[in-house]
Amino acid sequence: MVPPRTVSRDDESQEWGEYVVKINRCSTVVKGGRRFSFSALVVVGNRNGKVGIGFGKANEVPPSVQKASKDARKTMNQVSLRGDTIPHEVTGRYRATRVFMKPAAPGTGVIAGAGVRAVVEAAGVKNILTKAYGSTNPINLTKAALDGLKQLRSRSEVERLRGVKL
Repeated sequence: MVPPRTVSRDDESQEWGEYVVKINRCSTVVKGGRRFSFSALVVVGNRNGKVGIGFGKANEVPPSVQKASKDARKTMNQVSLRGDTIPHEVTGRYRATRVFMKPAAPGTGVIAGAGVRAVVEAAGVKNILTKAYGSTNPINLTKAALDGLKQLRSRSEVERLRGVKL
């Protein structure tokens, strides 16, 4: 995993962190030899509850990363956090991948693999325990982690949805 690159946007006052999780090289054999193309998996977040995942393909690496970053910004999701961790345990699922996430005490840090780490750090989580089950494909891991984060609900959200006081 590449360390985050901070990108500022003129239309918004927020700082966006950009994590390049995976760059994949693909080749096709043509008459003159091999022709290469690249795909990039990028996670973008404001480290304050907003996170998105993007996937881009191009004939060179920089355009594929730019396309993935643009795709990630289009698919932003709001995530419920409690301080610098998550409100409760949750399991995110995507295809053959399961990602279990558990809140952790302050000082624990982010205990996660590269794909899940990029998603939770971009969302702004600083203390979390995670475990991946099943497929460890980076695309599936990031999407499963995002699914888990989207399932999170704060106490006030649950009270509002159920119409009762907890």
